[in-house]
Amino acid sequence: MDFPTIHTNFWDAVTAVPLVMILTQIIKLKFKPPKAFVPTVALVIGLLIAVFISHPYHLSSGLFMGWFYGYAAAGLYASLKANVISFFKNFMVRNTSE
Repeated sequence: MDFPTIHTNFWDAVTAVPLVMILTQIIKLKFKPPKAFVPTVALVIGLLIAVFISHPYHLSSGLFMGWFYGYAAAGLYASLKANVISFFKNFMVRNTSE
């Protein structure tokens, strides 16, 4: 069995990952799923984008890249949230000590 050649480029990550993150946030606002299911929502959106838009003629490439899109978006959101919380926590500590 040969592994598929996955043709991807910089724009796949630059457009698909933020798109998955934005669509996940819209779904969170409209449907309010439990927090434990939000990464699964991102994964499903990533898989749908990859299989039907980015790699419509090669299922294994679409599944691989969809997994990447979904979990990259979930990780990006978690990282941004942690950084913003840390920034404001440190910002408030500095302002109250003066």
